[in-house]
Amino acid sequence: MTGARVMNGQAVTRHFRAERRDVGSHFFAALTGLSTLFILCILAVILINITWNGWQGLSWRFITTIPKKDFFDISTTGVLPMIVGTTIRVFVMTFFVLPVGVITAIYLTEYAPVRSPVTRIIRGAVNNLAGVPSIVFGLFGLGFFINFIGHHMDTILRSPEPTWSHPSILWASLTLAVMTLPVVIVATEESLRAIPMGLREASLALGATKLETIIKVVLPQALPGIMTGGILAVSRAAGEVAPILFTGVAYYMADLPKRLTDQFMDLGYHVFVLSTQSPNIEQTRPILYATVIVLLALTFALNVTAVLIRARVRKRLRALG
Repeated sequence: MTGARVMNGQAVTRHFRAERRDVGSHFFAALTGLSTLFILCILAVILINITWNGWQGLSWRFITTIPKKDFFDISTTGVLPMIVGTTIRVFVMTFFVLPVGVITAIYLTEYAPVRSPVTRIIRGAVNNLAGVPSIVFGLFGLGFFINFIGHHMDTILRSPEPTWSHPSILWASLTLAVMTLPVVIVATEESLRAIPMGLREASLALGATKLETIIKVVLPQALPGIMTGGILAVSRAAGEVAPILFTGVAYYMADLPKRLTDQFMDLGYHVFVLSTQSPNIEQTRPILYATVIVLLALTFALNVTAVLIRARVRKRLRALG
């Protein structure tokens, strides 16, 4: 009888503990759900506020018009040069940052000794680079790309007028590429580490070299993760203003940029100008919010394009697998 009671007691105790664990799991599940709902509510409030204040100034003419220098009048202003400039700098930045970031991540993951002091220094530099304020990157771009590289290129090429040693789309894009480099490196490293070591060993056992294994086996499997890093880089760079203040953005341009050495107008900088230099805040408010809507829509379109390409790549990899 006593043994039975003990066994029954143990059974009851275990059942009670299981119920306590279930209650805790449900509590934390509800807590995480509420946190997610809170974030979505904040996002909804922001989007509703921007749309409510900006729909009056949003029109097809507004999107496709090159504004006059006094772009504080809703009847004559437009954002076409800002859309073109923002799009070009994002694409040029992506063109430079993805190859450099992927190659660096491949070296750190596939070649560099884990305990090497050089590897630790590189990883520390990448981590510190991710924490540098964006305005510092703007000053870096001004000093290194424009005053140093651009000046020496004009000297070597003997340009009659300063062609490279002035702010331009190229230098602004390279500055943004340096700023977003840690995002691409970290995302690519995580993607490469997720590839099973057995795939590498099987490829080497079949006679492939290490380079062939990386190019033909590892990189195709890691491509969706690499594109995720590219999406994060685009998301961060699309709305950045501080790095381009000194490296390429212009207050006003009457024409669209035609070369990488031209300056450009930018949606983020235009929002800054409208919010700080308007002579009549109430008159400028619809233009300001309409410009923010265009910036959000452009960023969303760039991200959706990258996500669709990533989904297509994943589908192709699954078909091959």
